[in-house]
Amino acid sequence: MEYTKLGRTGLYVSRLCLGTMNFGSTASEKDAFYIMDAALDAGINFFDTANNYGFLTGDQGITEEIIGRWFRQGGSRRERVVLATKVHEDMKDPNDGPNTVPGLSIYKVRRHLEASLRRLQTEHVELYYMHHIDRSVTWDENWDVFQNLFERGLIDYVGASNFPAWQLALAQSEAKARRFMGISVEQDKYNLNSRLPELEVLPACEALGIGFVAWGPLDGGLLSGKGSETLRRSNNKENYEKYKDRLAAFSKLCGESGIPEAEAAQGWLLTRPAVTAPIIGVRTIEQLNSCLRVLEKKPDGAFLAELDKIFPGPGGPAPEAYAW
Repeated sequence: MEYTKLGRTGLYVSRLCLGTMNFGSTASEKDAFYIMDAALDAGINFFDTANNYGFLTGDQGITEEIIGRWFRQGGSRRERVVLATKVHEDMKDPNDGPNTVPGLSIYKVRRHLEASLRRLQTEHVELYYMHHIDRSVTWDENWDVFQNLFERGLIDYVGASNFPAWQLALAQSEAKARRFMGISVEQDKYNLNSRLPELEVLPACEALGIGFVAWGPLDGGLLSGKGSETLRRSNNKENYEKYKDRLAAFSKLCGESGIPEAEAAQGWLLTRPAVTAPIIGVRTIEQLNSCLRVLEKKPDGAFLAELDKIFPGPGGPAPEAYAW
């Protein structure tokens, strides 16, 4: 396993981050336990979850509960894991009253962390993400609550997810005024099909020393080697017309190079500047083993150049991508 520091922090995390959104929905608890054990044995120490995972089956919180029960088995599982969870979404808790709506108020962040810790059966988390931006809440309010949680030893680092670059810059400016570290990592959708973070977010992360974790590395299955099948299942003619040619070219390139498409897509992410780790949201041990092979042989320069022709991206960072 390879490890890298999380942005400007001193914390080392694995170059692959285990995503757990499938646990309790498309992966049973027994399979989830097996996957987490195998991931830990392979050296993956970075686990990602969220308080609302389980929403696919209407059972928000079930994924955290499964992870908590896995921790309770002992064997230093908890001590070996850098654990990330998230707050923002609706947990369908009637006790939240009108505050059940998505958001980042002090009231909601505090209550939802307390609930996450109970489900996870732990006293703290290493990384606590704001799962989405809440434009109605000021950074004074955000930093009041996250700094308090840090000082109480309930969280080590703060993360952001789906934030624009200008908000990352504003957040860090406000945190610096408080002599607080602020945001340590940003998590965004980033893959060969979705390269918009290259315009603003990735350059901002590099400049500010913020780590970057990529969710959706296979773009919902389109880059998995079953892209055409995924498009047909979607019954979305617009998407089919948008992606069919590039996916066919991608499949041809990977076939000629002897690199499975899923491994090529994830390997590409590991070559990108500022990317700490892609999230591998596996459902089976076979998928986990495929992801682990990505570390054995990363794409070379010629292969990467061909990928850029098929998936050209936005043309570089702003403003050069669209200005002289």
